[in-house]
Amino acid sequence: MRVLRLALGIFIIVQGVVARDWLFIGAGVLFSLMPILNIGCCGASGCNTPVRKNTGNVEDVSYEEIR
Repeated sequence: MRVLRLALGIFIIVQGVVARDWLFIGAGVLFSLMPILNIGCCGASGCNTPVRKNTGNVEDVSYEEIR
């Protein structure tokens, strides 16, 4: 996945240079730096959630049917 993002970033940089558009060059640099520095949501533990340590007892829940 990192190689694909790096290739996409380089492609965007090349297209920005050909079109002489600084916005595309900036976006290409951003997309190229993300896989090189391993940052972003796909990075190491980028999207993990904290583990909940529940030491309390679980109580039974009773439901009442409503008609």
